[in-house]
Amino acid sequence: MPNSGDYRMYVLCALAIVNSATNGYDGSMMNGLQTLTYWNEYFNFPDAPTLGLLNAIMSVGGTIGVFAGPPASDILGRKKAIILGSLIMLLGVGLQTGAANIQMFIAARFILGFGLAITSNAAPTLVIEIAHPTHRGKITALYNTMWYLGSIIAAWTTFGTLQIKSDWAWRVPSVIQAFPSIIQLCSVWFYEESPRWLISKGRDEEALAILAKLHADGNDQDELVQLEYREIRQTIAQEKEVAKRSYLELIATPGNRMRLFITITIGFFSQWSGNGLVSYYLGKVLDSVGVTDPFTQLLINGILQIWNLICAVTAAVVVDKVGRRPLWLASTAGMLIFFVLQTICTGVYTEKGVSSAGTASIAMIFLYYMSYDAAWTPLTVSYVVEIMPFTIRAKGMAVQGLCVNLALFFNSYVNPVALKAIGWKYYIVYCVWLVFELFIVWKFYVETKGRTLEELAEIFDGDQAALVIAEAKRLEAVGAEKINSEDAAYGTEKV
Repeated sequence: MPNSGDYRMYVLCALAIVNSATNGYDGSMMNGLQTLTYWNEYFNFPDAPTLGLLNAIMSVGGTIGVFAGPPASDILGRKKAIILGSLIMLLGVGLQTGAANIQMFIAARFILGFGLAITSNAAPTLVIEIAHPTHRGKITALYNTMWYLGSIIAAWTTFGTLQIKSDWAWRVPSVIQAFPSIIQLCSVWFYEESPRWLISKGRDEEALAILAKLHADGNDQDELVQLEYREIRQTIAQEKEVAKRSYLELIATPGNRMRLFITITIGFFSQWSGNGLVSYYLGKVLDSVGVTDPFTQLLINGILQIWNLICAVTAAVVVDKVGRRPLWLASTAGMLIFFVLQTICTGVYTEKGVSSAGTASIAMIFLYYMSYDAAWTPLTVSYVVEIMPFTIRAKGMAVQGLCVNLALFFNSYVNPVALKAIGWKYYIVYCVWLVFELFIVWKFYVETKGRTLEELAEIFDGDQAALVIAEAKRLEAVGAEKINSEDAAYGTEKV
């Protein structure tokens, strides 16, 4: 029978899902708004560069927020950082909903991106650090898949507001974007602070009490609780050693340079695989194959998001059974095949007017996303965590986050302009790029399933693997020594 601590874990998982869903909601909402007549009329039918800026500006806010998120989480604590990010997002939603002109709408989206970056750093960190060890792996794989939960809500919301014959057809979806932030603001007060953050601030007894409450029904002498408590203290001691190092360590050795290369490619490939076309410009894509009716476009968008969620969750559940490399290869190869077929079908419809080719193009979109969701949704974060050794993991994750936002900015701004300029022929660029992606994945993405630190070090570091392992053990010894000295001092004070 689950104890009270287990139920708190389930609620915390829901908190993480809410935050991930927030990002998905925005992408699908923007897709929906662009199909609404009242939105287009209100903002004087935005041209391609303006549409690009509307989506890209959120990535600009997110890029700046990437650097604000970690300090907020570390200085204020995970809970207060969630509160701060949620309040900023509510400000953005308010400005977006009440936008009097396109400039106000653009500013609101910048604020939304900034606030989301802060909550996206704090919320999953809090859950991972407070969750029972048996839940952490699933949360890591499932967290990113919940992007589609938000996109489902947004897609069907805009589908429903299609019937509203006023500006509220687009203002209602914007208002609803505030609900995830409101949920987080209302619920975060009932959660415990991260034991890890408390220990980093010298509040060890509070941290131990929280671990006991959540993982052992209040028994602070429980074996698992004591093990977690010591491991957290040891890790923090290690991190203080690592914090003295610079980002140059990411390129200091051949092995680290290879890890950095993979991390950068994951960041960019996750957004540069053709998915950006459908994620933010589905209306334009459907226009190109003759589906111009807003009702039909919104219906397709809603069904597509449900399909994405099913595919992504399925992949996340089987990742430990199938392995990372097979998923990476199958996912990227599938994207290449179905995107090429989509390009051909779109081209045939545009040039020859064959209606069945337009229908086939829509089917290819669904098959393409089935492939994308097999790896690029569940593994984008978890794979980087696995390949990066402890000494550079945090810095590696920061680089990946920066690459994602840079890719989003470029992609969001270029796609609508290119689609307007050369139409379906722009798809060919992504066909060629996906060939390059497949080669990189085949050549450099290694299997991490079931591998130990020693085995991964041998793959990446070769002759220097022993040095990497020795450094990890040295840091472990530093942490253990510090804990022992602190325990001894604490015992003396008690006497």
